[in-house]
Amino acid sequence: MNGVLVVGASVGGLTVVEALRRKGYGGHIRLVGDEPHLPYDRPPLSKEILTGRWPIERALLRDREQLDDLDVELYLGRRAEQLDLEARTVCLDDGRHLRYDTLVIATGLAPRPLPSQPAIAGIHTLRTVDDALALRRELPTARRVVIIGAGVLGCEIAAAARSLGRQVTLIDPLSVPMARQIGGELGARIAAMHQRRGVHLRMGAGVCGFNSVNGRIGAVELADGEVVPTDLAVIAVGSVPATGWLAGSGLTLSDGIECDAYCRAAPDVYAVGDVARWRHPVTGASTRLENRTNATEQAITVAANILRADRPYTPTPYFWTDQYDTKIQVHGVIAPDSRIRLIEGDAAAGRFVALAESGDTVTAAIGWNHPRGVRTARRRLVMDP
Repeated sequence: MNGVLVVGASVGGLTVVEALRRKGYGGHIRLVGDEPHLPYDRPPLSKEILTGRWPIERALLRDREQLDDLDVELYLGRRAEQLDLEARTVCLDDGRHLRYDTLVIATGLAPRPLPSQPAIAGIHTLRTVDDALALRRELPTARRVVIIGAGVLGCEIAAAARSLGRQVTLIDPLSVPMARQIGGELGARIAAMHQRRGVHLRMGAGVCGFNSVNGRIGAVELADGEVVPTDLAVIAVGSVPATGWLAGSGLTLSDGIECDAYCRAAPDVYAVGDVARWRHPVTGASTRLENRTNATEQAITVAANILRADRPYTPTPYFWTDQYDTKIQVHGVIAPDSRIRLIEGDAAAGRFVALAESGDTVTAAIGWNHPRGVRTARRRLVMDP
C-alpha cells in the first residue's frame, strides 16, 4: 500500500496528517514541502517575526520530536513538479516519483508580482519565513518604507514597519485600505488608524515604475506622476494559487483546484487550504478562502473524507488581522453594498461589534477588539451551521 501523500507542508497539509492519525489511520503517510524548514505558522510572519518579537522557533507548528510521533515521512526542501493521475504518481524536483493511494494537495499560494516589478535590491514580497527574515534584516537600516497593496497583508506590514519607527507610505489603487475584505465604511476606519500612527496613505494611486540607485530601489513612481522616495519596497498586491505544477494533469484549474462539496478534485485526490476551490453546499457558490482557519477546518474535513465519512465542507468564511493594538475579526462576507450596523460597544472607543447586512440578510459579524461579542454575533449569519 502506498498510503496518503500530502503535497504542501504548511498548516493545511500538517493538519491532514494529524487528523488522520487522531482518527486511527495507521497507513503510510508522506508529507512533501518545498521549503527546508519544519512546518511553521504563517500569520506571525507579518507581525511577530517581522518585528523580531518572536524567534523563528516559536512559529513552528510542531518540533521534530512531535513530527516523529506522527510517524510521517518528510520530504522537506523538495518541490512537486508533475502529477500523473493515471499512474497515481507525483514527480519531485530531485527526480523521485512518489506513488500514492490518496493524494492531498495543499500547496497554498505564491505572491503575485507587479507587471513593472524589476529585479533590483530592496524590493521584497512576504510569503515565506525566509522572506520575513530577509525583510527583517533590511528594516533597521531603511528609513523610508513603501508598501504597495493595502490589503490585509500590506496593512499588517505597514503596522509592523511603523512600530519599528520607519517612515511608511501605503499605496493602493482603491479608495481605502482593505476595501475588498471589509468594504468602504470599515476601510475608512483602517485608514484613520494608520494615519493616527503616522502612515502616509496614497489611496486611489497606481504604481507605474521603480527608480533605482546603484542597483537598489530609490523611489516608486505613481501613475499620477508623483515620485515616492524609498529605501525599501514591499509588494503585497495579492497572491495566486500555486498550481503551476498541475498543468496538464487532468485536474480542473480555475483560480485554484476545482473540487466538489467534499473537497475532492478527482477520485482519491483532495485539495486543502488556499489552493482549493469548492462548491459550498449552503451558498451554492464556487468558493476559495485564503486564511489559516479555513485551512485547518478544511483539512479536518478532508481527513474524515479520506476515511470515508462523506462529509460536505460547509464553513462560515472567517478572517482576522492584528494591526497595532487592534484585533479585527470578520465572520461571513461583507458585500460591497452591505450596511454596517453597530450592535454592541462604542465605535469611538475602538471596541465594538457590528453586523453587515444586505437587505434583510445578515452577511457578516464584525468584531473590533471584541472577540467575545463577535463569537455571539456570528450566530445571526444565515450560512452558519
